[in-house]
Amino acid sequence: MTQPDRTTTPTDGEHPTDGGPSQLLDVEQVLASIDTMAANKPVAAQVVAMTSAEDAGAKELATILAGDLALAGRVMKLANSAYYGMRGRVSSLQFAISVVGFMTVRTLATVSLTDLDDESRLPDDFWFTSTHVGQAAATVAPRFGERPPDALCLGMLSQMGAALLHHNDPQGHPVLVGQHPDLPGRRMAEQQRYGVHGVRLSAVALDHWGFPRRMVTALDCLDDLLAPEGALLRVAFEVAARLAGTGHTPVPIGRLCRGLLTEEQLESVTERVRVEATELRIAMVG
Repeated sequence: MTQPDRTTTPTDGEHPTDGGPSQLLDVEQVLASIDTMAANKPVAAQVVAMTSAEDAGAKELATILAGDLALAGRVMKLANSAYYGMRGRVSSLQFAISVVGFMTVRTLATVSLTDLDDESRLPDDFWFTSTHVGQAAATVAPRFGERPPDALCLGMLSQMGAALLHHNDPQGHPVLVGQHPDLPGRRMAEQQRYGVHGVRLSAVALDHWGFPRRMVTALDCLDDLLAPEGALLRVAFEVAARLAGTGHTPVPIGRLCRGLLTEEQLESVTERVRVEATELRIAMVG
């Protein structure tokens, strides 16, 4: 596992962004705090670790998951939701794991570990952005040669870093979010204020926990228009930004993905995401 570089202070001529004085983040300290959270939720931590193993089985995972009633209940709720088309037909935890898949269970466990299920400690638009980016990524995933369930999890977890910034700067980060409702501008403001922006912090955290390298690379390449690894996520963020109604200036979709998707094709994607992201949020957090 690679070790993240410590953030550094701004160079001469740079100024703190809106929301107060610079709060440069010690990334290693943030990761240590995540590990402390994990120690307080051993079942969720074990689920995250187990679902990365190639020989993990649904039966064994169900046995471990049963030790955390809240997390197990969330997996059952998701499997029985309209989102998976199995409403009321999933009666066992093992079957529920088979329905939603290991990566989704791992994502739910990560949400539990990092307190992302406590909306009082999150940016106001956290779940709107997470579910819209996740649903958009899942919808267009086949065009990029990706599996929709994996793309869904990538999109959902892309905002974990924003939540960690919010946890570490509970006074300043909400001000920054309010002053930068458009996501690309917010990333720039976070980078200037903290020395790292939320999506990059998500990548560091997922790498720390041993998530697949391709997920980490996709997050790292989000703002590099020349990197094909970030194309799927760039499209998903663009869809979410257009649906957020925050005055976002649309970026030509072909520019973000080297022509793998056209504006005409994006219209139907956007409408589908508008509807299904709401169902996803209900399934994830109620």
